[in-house]
Order: sequence, then C-alpha cells, then structure tokens
Amino acid sequence: MANAIDRELIRSLFLKNIPLMDVRAPIEFEQGAFPNAVNQPLMDDQERHEVGIRYKQAGQDAAIKLGNKLVSGEIKAQRIARWKRFAEQHPDGYLYCFRGGLRSRTAQQWLKEQGIELPLVNGGYKAMRRVLIDELEQGIEQSNFVILGGKTGTGKTWLLKELNHSIDLEGLANHRGSSFGRFPDGQPSQINFENNLAILLMRLRAGGAHRFWLEDEGRMIGSLCLPQSLRDKMTEAPLVMLEEDLDYRINVILKDYVIDLYAYYERYLADNPVDEDVQEFSRPAFEMFSDYLLNSLERVKKRLGGERYQSISKLMSAALNEQQSSGSVAQYKLWIEALLTSYYDPMYEYQLEKKQERVIFRGNSHQILANQNKILDMS
Repeated sequence: MANAIDRELIRSLFLKNIPLMDVRAPIEFEQGAFPNAVNQPLMDDQERHEVGIRYKQAGQDAAIKLGNKLVSGEIKAQRIARWKRFAEQHPDGYLYCFRGGLRSRTAQQWLKEQGIELPLVNGGYKAMRRVLIDELEQGIEQSNFVILGGKTGTGKTWLLKELNHSIDLEGLANHRGSSFGRFPDGQPSQINFENNLAILLMRLRAGGAHRFWLEDEGRMIGSLCLPQSLRDKMTEAPLVMLEEDLDYRINVILKDYVIDLYAYYERYLADNPVDEDVQEFSRPAFEMFSDYLLNSLERVKKRLGGERYQSISKLMSAALNEQQSSGSVAQYKLWIEALLTSYYDPMYEYQLEKKQERVIFRGNSHQILANQNKILDMS
C-alpha cells in the first residue's frame, strides 16, 4: 500500500509541477534531473567523492563522520540558508536525494532544527525516475499518434505548434533533427529528454487527450534516441503530408536556419559570458554562426558528392560574406534552393515511397489546420 501511495504522490508532483529540491551532488543532477527541480546539494562533487572513498574503505559510520566534518561550520550554514530560502519560497515543495536515504533525511533534520518542515520523497530520485519510465511506456501504449510528414522546409514544426494535442519532440531534444539542426547550447541528457517527454505526455493524458500529433522523425534526434516503443508506434501510425511550394520552403529555411538561428547565437553569447581565455566561445556570434553552417554542410559532404559540395559551399560562403558586409540575407536563398533540390528532396521522396500506404491526408498548413479534427477521427 505504501508503494502505491508513493507512486500517486510522485505522479501528483509532476502533474502539479510542484517545486523540488534535489540535494544530490551537482554531477548527479547534470546526469539526470526533473524540470521542476533545483539543485541545492548537501555535498559538492569533491566532498561526495571523498565520502564515497571513505565508505568503501571503512564503512558507513566512518563515511558519515567524514561527511559531517566536511560539511560543517560556515559551509553547513550556507547550505542550510539556501535550503531555508527554497522552503520559504516554495511552501508546497519537497526534497529528495538519490534513494530518499541519508542525504535527504540529513537535510530534512537540519531544516527541522531551524524550525522548518520540508517533506521528502520516499525512494528519492530513483523512485521518481522509475515512475516516469513506467508512465512513459504506459502512455505510449495507450495513446494513438498521427505523424506529420513533409519535405524539408515545409514548416512542420511551425504547424505542429498550432495543432491541438501535439508533442514537439525536436523542441524537447533542443535539436531540429537534421545535419543543420544543432543549437549552441547543446542538447539535454538522454535521461532528461525521457523525463521531460514522460511528464509532458502524462500531463496531456491527465487532461483527457489520447491522440497526439508528432513530427516525422528518425530513430535519433541529434544525439538522443527516441524510446523504442514510441519509434515502433510511429512507424505504423497514419501519416499526414504537409505540402508547400519551393519558394515557401526556401523562406522557411531562411528564417529558421539563418535569421532566427543567428539571433539565437547572439542571445546565447550575451546570456553566457565566458572567460576571454576560452577561445572557442570568446569569438563573435557571426564567426561562430559561420562555422556552424559550414561545418553542418561538411557533415553531408559524402552524400552530396565532391562537385555538388564544392558548388554549394561556395554559394554558402558568398552568402555569409554578403551578410557580414551589408547585412543582406538574400544570397542565402541560392544555396538553400540548391541543397533542397539536389539533396533533401530526392532523399525524402525515396523515403516516402516506403510510406505511401500510410498517408491519409495531403495539404498545405491551412488545409491541415482546418481539417485537424477530421484527420484525428480518421486515425
């Protein structure tokens, strides 16, 4: 009975977006955490490392003794002060460690000595992660999906945001799913991607939804793997084809991969100032953006073939030079059109031949939006 109660509590923490205080070490938090959690560690990475060694060498009592020595005096006072601020700002919050054991109980006791009660999650991170894995698999099994396909540049991600009950897998992965899809701030860990997907699907299902739109994706989005159970359902799900003319698609690519992404680089560097000695990240945004485009093209060099690669690379370099000198982005349309027509379109048409029997609707974004409920009923 206790386990069932804990499971329901954990579900409610995610459904209600209850603030969580994670007292694990920073390295543990980076490897896997939850979107409603903040890291306020009992021990930092070095302290945890030293205590772990003592535990292996001399047992739990000796490890606890060392931990109390390392986290004492001013260090202890500072950490308790941060916990107090969290508890005061989030009276509905909870705390946890890895298994809901010694670290979370210690933090809870030290707070209690300050007159503050903060409940802990029994089973800690491990139990919450287990619940999310189970919820994700159950959610996938009990849901139906409609897949939004279409050639590169049709604006699938734009449309997905307008559709009811959609799940933006690329947004969760912080990657656009192609060789040009990276963002400067990188991707979440595989664990965090799965946690965020599980929580989103859980919340949507709790709201009564059971049919969802997904963009047509491969097995990987950047460096992240889709859950195999989701991938299996996606490969069998009905397919809706978004169709737009070439000029429209060129302008979509221009906005997404040039105008908006360059602005993204500028914001990222402005929000993340770094030491000037770190040469890789101390360069101007335009220089980093240029390298991103040229390196992305380099990754498809073998598939393009040497001659096409050289031709498109020259067009791209000329467009970059033009933008840097005059601010104009018009020349980008030349290499975008060449890349779409000579590389992405033939590749997509080849892949689509294997999926034709799954297509239940074709149309532009306006037609799909106008018929979205009818399409879901057909699925």
